[in-house]
Amino acid sequence: MREYKIVVLGSGGVGKSALTVQFVQGLFVEKYDPTIEDSYRKQVEVDGQQCMLEILDTAGTEQFTAMRDLYMKNGQGFVLVYSITAQSTYNDLVDLRDTILKVKDTADVPMILVGNKCDLEDERVVGKEVGQTLARNWGSTFLETSAKQKINVNEIFFDLVRQINKRAPVNKDKKSKGKNAGQGSNSNPSVSSAKMGNDGLQTDSSNQHSSNNKGCCILL
Repeated sequence: MREYKIVVLGSGGVGKSALTVQFVQGLFVEKYDPTIEDSYRKQVEVDGQQCMLEILDTAGTEQFTAMRDLYMKNGQGFVLVYSITAQSTYNDLVDLRDTILKVKDTADVPMILVGNKCDLEDERVVGKEVGQTLARNWGSTFLETSAKQKINVNEIFFDLVRQINKRAPVNKDKKSKGKNAGQGSNSNPSVSSAKMGNDGLQTDSSNQHSSNNKGCCILL
């Protein structure tokens, strides 16, 4: 089974943890508790393929930015989250994306721009078209989501899996692993989530593919 390392990034309070926990556990976290680093594993089926997602929910506060380079280096796909109720959280993502491209040393990185809290329409300050335009300029997918109402939550992670597969097809990945068989004793093990608890959260969400897309938009 292929594994996918997905990193969730954005300013503090935009709902990174709420989106991640909603996807992994099907729960909405009402209370805001600043994250340092949480790792989750979840098995899902995407386009008929079983996938193991390792999702890293990162800190949004400035004091933990020194840890970001490691996240970015090891991540295969990135969720960049802002709140539609806070313009500054949207602005922060431009520099964040530039840092990812610099660390990865390529402009072709699986990435999705997410405008969270679309259930708070009365408090909106960042228009849908603004997010759409930025994503179009980046060549990325765009989604507006609500962790609270579970709008487009699954779609975030399924879209990233598809982007990763498009750049590195599953069959090619299997062949590559086959060529390296027998060399394991001479190679260093990759970074695993053993350092980051919560592995016990692995579940099967093959019956959760559909979610309520009402009131939000998807730009591919």
